[in-house]
Amino acid sequence: MRNKVTKAVFPVAGLGTRFLPATKAVPKEVLTLVDRPLIQYAIDEAREAGITEFIFVTSRGKSALEDYFDRAPELEMSLKSKNKTELLDIYNQTCMDSGAIAYVRQNQALGLGHAVWCARHLIGDEPFAVLLPDDVIAADKPCLKQMLEAYEETGGNMVAAMEVPEDKASSYGVLDVPTGMSPVLPVRGMVEKPKPGTAPSNLAVIGRYVLSPDVLKSLDNQTTGAGGEIQLTDAIAAQIEAKNNVYGYRFQGQRFDCGSKAGFLQATISFGLSRADLREELEDYIYDMMAMRQAAE
Repeated sequence: MRNKVTKAVFPVAGLGTRFLPATKAVPKEVLTLVDRPLIQYAIDEAREAGITEFIFVTSRGKSALEDYFDRAPELEMSLKSKNKTELLDIYNQTCMDSGAIAYVRQNQALGLGHAVWCARHLIGDEPFAVLLPDDVIAADKPCLKQMLEAYEETGGNMVAAMEVPEDKASSYGVLDVPTGMSPVLPVRGMVEKPKPGTAPSNLAVIGRYVLSPDVLKSLDNQTTGAGGEIQLTDAIAAQIEAKNNVYGYRFQGQRFDCGSKAGFLQATISFGLSRADLREELEDYIYDMMAMRQAAE
């Protein structure tokens, strides 16, 4: 029987410079997508997948992120006194039990691999998940839950993968996998940000991982890769050669890159249209905007 995955790492140390000036005062992960911060989507996905221990890799200036998951007694008392039970339920979903969240600092921006390595003492010798809050995934069954169900069959290491256009491959880590439409594919190699025209496939790694503690041992080497950073994909790729136990998982769902302004706006529209309380008004607005644009042309 495989060890159950109960720990998840959330690398949230980045400065969010693409969202300046907002991120001068507010951590990017607390920016709201409709009415929930980005980090809440990641936490909810992890909870639904059975994660019970949450490890945040933070940096200086992230106190608002830490405060978000704490209790706010005055707000709580106000909602109770006014009998706003629906809002109280929403508020309670943002509060984490004492000891459920741990915070570690990444005091140098040395890459995603380094960020995950910073959590090594809290992970110990257990399999763990990694979720990048910038990647928000709309899915009937949460992406991480899909992956953990597949992991029960495969063990080893698993990375979420999606098809990308050839001209976009150089922005991702790309998998070398056999052809086929199976959701689970054995990985023969991984290339971080390949040069245009050299990608081994059109399957790119996105921000969901289920990893063995052996990956942390590879990260102990502190070897730099693409961009002069310590790359998580390099440490995962080392497991292909060592144990041949890395799998790509073609998940069901739509991924939004909320690390970019365009992706954030696309996610806002998509999630807004999925809400029954917002759909009609938003659809009318979009229709009117398109009609005005067509008329102007």
